[in-house]
Amino acid sequence: MAETRDLEIVIQNVVASATLDQKFNLLDIVKTFRNVEYNPKRFPGLVFRLKRPKTATLIFSSGKMVCTGAKSEKLARSAVNKVVRELKNNGIIILGKPTIVIQNMVASANLHNKVDLETAADVLDNVMYEPEQFPGLIYRMSDPKTVLLVFTTGKIVCTGGKSEKIVHESVHKLYEILDDYDLFYK
Repeated sequence: MAETRDLEIVIQNVVASATLDQKFNLLDIVKTFRNVEYNPKRFPGLVFRLKRPKTATLIFSSGKMVCTGAKSEKLARSAVNKVVRELKNNGIIILGKPTIVIQNMVASANLHNKVDLETAADVLDNVMYEPEQFPGLIYRMSDPKTVLLVFTTGKIVCTGGKSEKIVHESVHKLYEILDDYDLFYK
């Protein structure tokens, strides 16, 4: 039986929103940078990609930004600040510092035990399990507020956490719940 401290939890993606209290002319950014994509007929935002950290930041004319692809909270904040710095260093006027909020984290983990999803679906609250539609059990945890996809193999995906602490708390709590209900295959 694995201990909860042995769980391998890996942050796969962090989504952060950022706000600068100003408007942008996205065409000015397109003229200045090569590594951007902007097709206003298809999508109102400009995509600004960084190699390090490997992220994509959507920039909207309203001054709002959404950064995806970072592997940690720290890297998400770093990516937003780097985009703002690049804009500033290349003649785009930036008035203040961005307000950055972590919106979502997606993590994967391994519980190191096979899980009885049929029984779990019967005994747990806030679950959805329809194996003909999707091979995993969907568990909506209320505290902390996250959604966990649980697979028979013991692999899980946790989404909805707004910090690494919340992600870890959710995965450990799920492990305890499955263990308490004796839902691991021996």
